Order: sequence, then structure tokens, then C-alpha cells
Amino acid sequence: MEILGFIVLIACLVVGVRFGGLGLAAVSGIGLTFFVFVVGLVPGKPPIDVMLTIMAVVTCSGFLQASKGLDVMLKYAEKLLRKNPKQITVLAPITTWFLTVLCGTGHVVYTMFPIIYDIAIKQNIRPERPMAVASVASQMGICASPASVAVVSMVAMLSGTSHPLGVVQILMISIPATFCGVLVAGLWSLKRGKDLAKDEVFQAKIKDPEQRAYIYEERSENNSNMKLPTSAYKATFIFLLGIVVIALFGSFPKELLPLVPNAKGAWVPLSMTPTIQLCMLVIAAIILLVCKVKVNDVTNGSVFKSGMVAVVSVYGVAWMAETYFGAYLPQFKETLGQIVIDYPWTYAIVLFIISKLVNSQAAALAIVVPMALSVGVDPLIIISFISACYGYFFLPTYPSDLACIGFDRSGTTRIGKFVINHSFIIPGFIGITVGCCVGYVITHILY
Repeated sequence: MEILGFIVLIACLVVGVRFGGLGLAAVSGIGLTFFVFVVGLVPGKPPIDVMLTIMAVVTCSGFLQASKGLDVMLKYAEKLLRKNPKQITVLAPITTWFLTVLCGTGHVVYTMFPIIYDIAIKQNIRPERPMAVASVASQMGICASPASVAVVSMVAMLSGTSHPLGVVQILMISIPATFCGVLVAGLWSLKRGKDLAKDEVFQAKIKDPEQRAYIYEERSENNSNMKLPTSAYKATFIFLLGIVVIALFGSFPKELLPLVPNAKGAWVPLSMTPTIQLCMLVIAAIILLVCKVKVNDVTNGSVFKSGMVAVVSVYGVAWMAETYFGAYLPQFKETLGQIVIDYPWTYAIVLFIISKLVNSQAAALAIVVPMALSVGVDPLIIISFISACYGYFFLPTYPSDLACIGFDRSGTTRIGKFVINHSFIIPGFIGITVGCCVGYVITHILY
């Protein structure tokens, strides 16, 4: 029954992911029903703390987008790239990584793609070089952001372990780890593919006047000089100040957080999980009141919509996984626990595979981290390999990768003949491999 249950679980992930986050949650319900009504397993507990944290973060990010605070960040990012066009291949991924770190979502990269393409093609730089790695970098920034679902989920899941690290402690590892991964992937991309002048396919395209006009047409507007309302700058300041406050709470919990009784009756500082939830809601409220945001604009925004889909997705997938893995925990401890303990790097492989199956870093962490903790994996190993939660670049099915291909009118960013030989796979592997190695070293230096 363990093997049959595992097949059902994987089948639900593979089928569900074809229909996006909501479809994944719905199909996970079929797997959960099978486990409960057919196999007779006791339903597990949905990750309520993780879901509430996600909702708080998404609400705050939604108000930031509605106030045009997100546009402020994009404006200055474009200024940086247009002032240094020759270095676009290295600066583009650093920029998209940094925007994700600030905003907590990789969706900001959609606005950057036409800018990156416009700069690259004007400099006769193969657009694939900066664009593919920029797409990868935007997703790697998720586990380095104090406002991301992945990081706050990790804080919630580690809160009851032997190493209950806060946001700052995790970011001390994930920020340098992912940045190094992005930087090395960008440097590798400097010479990837043929130069446009030597690319026979590209040269054949531009011989056609219509194709040449299409490829070199300046479609992206220069928004680096656009005027934004004062309220947008206020919203950006409020959001960034709120992130600093969260970081201070995480660094000095005993001095700054109120004391509450724990399960044993001892008075301890308030956990960072509710602290983050409260801070995010307060930041959203201040932006609402100071910047006079229309609430309808928040709910109609892409950040809020995609975030709420993530909540439902995590709910369905994590509940199904908790039911299955919780029921067969003794067997997993016996068969998998010792392998992962003896060979810690296998944890990263498991996390990578699950991430690809669910197409979500937060969902992958929600599935794998509790299972790993239950079989005795050292929390420091879990933190070391946080970069491995970005595995959905392996097949070019993620929206940001597909959008990247669409924005590259030169056709250099593409899916290969064998599907797996696409533009994102090598930068992706370089990024997470370097990220995991650097994360492992930093973790064991610090702790």
C-alpha cells in the first residue's frame, strides 16, 4: 500500500500541475480522498500557519503593487540597465534577483523582459544570454527575500526544531548563496551560444526585411524617466521600512518581542510566525491609509491573484502529502531516513524533484521539509540546501520561462528539439548547484 499510495501521490502532482495552482490543489483532493476512503488513512493536518503567513505576505505585496510602489522599483532597475548596456548579461540577472528579493515575488520579471531584450539587441548581444539567466535569477531570489512565501514558510516550519532560526538567520545564508549562484550563472552566460554576427539561423532571419523590422523594432518604452505619484514613493518607503522592522524583530526577539506563555507554561518571546503575519498586515494597512489605495485594485492585481492561488495550492498539496507521509512515517524513517542522514546531499535532490513536480518553491518546501524533519534530517542541512527548492526550470513549463521565450523576438531564447535542451537548463543548474554549495559552507561556518 505504501508503493501504491506513492504512485497515486506522484500521479496527482503530475496531472494537477498541468492545470496550474488551482488545478493542482483540486487534483490533490482526489489523492487525499483515495488515502482516506480507500486506503483508510487518517487525514493529516493542513499547514495552517504556513497558509496564514502566505496570505499576510501576499496581501501586503498586493497593496504595494496597487499603490504603484512596485513601479518605483522597476523604474530604477531600468535606469541601471540602460546606463550600463554592455554589461547587460551580468547586470540583468542581478537586477531581476534583487527585485524579487525586495518584492518577494518573481512576477516582477515580466516587466523587465522587454527592457532586457531592447538593450541586448541594440548592443548586438545575443538576447538569450541575459534573458534566460534573468528568468532563472528572478526565481532564485524568492528564497532570499524576507517577504517571500518560501522564506516565511521555512521560518514557520523550523520554529519547533532544535534550530528555530528566524528570518535574518535564514537570509544570512540564502542571500549570499543565491547571489553567488546568480553571479556565476551570469558570468557563464557571457559566452553562451553564437554571437549574432556568426549565427547562421539569425542572419538568415534578418535577410527578410519584415523579420528584421520585427526583431529590431523598439517596442519597449523607456520608463526610466516616467513620472510616478508621490504616493508610490511613500508606499515603497513604507514597505522597505517594514522589511527592516521584521529583520530587527528576527535579530533581537528577546529585546523587542512581547513575552507569551508556551505549551509548558514558560514565558518566551512571541514566535516569528505570527510576528511576520502581524507586520505584513500592518504594512498593508499603513500603505492603504497613507497612500489612499483602492482595495479593488489590490484584489485585481496579478500579485494578489497569483499569491492566493499559491495558498490554495499549498493547502491541497501539503494536506495530501501530510496524510500520506504521516501515515507511513515509521517506514520512511527506516528506509529513507538513514540514507539522507548518511548522504545529506540526497535531501537537495528530493527537494529539487518535488519542486519540479509542483512548480512551486513554497509548496515543495511544505511537502519535503516536514518529512525531512520527521525522519531526523538536521535542520542545518535543510537550510544549507534551500536553493534546491527551485527545480521547476528543468522543463520549460513555468510561466516566466515561457514569457521569456515570447519576449525574445530574435528567437535565440528557445526550447530545443528534445525539449530538455532549452535555454534555461544550464543557467538553472549552475545557479542552484553553486547556491547549495555556498549555502552549505556558510551554514557550517555560522552554526
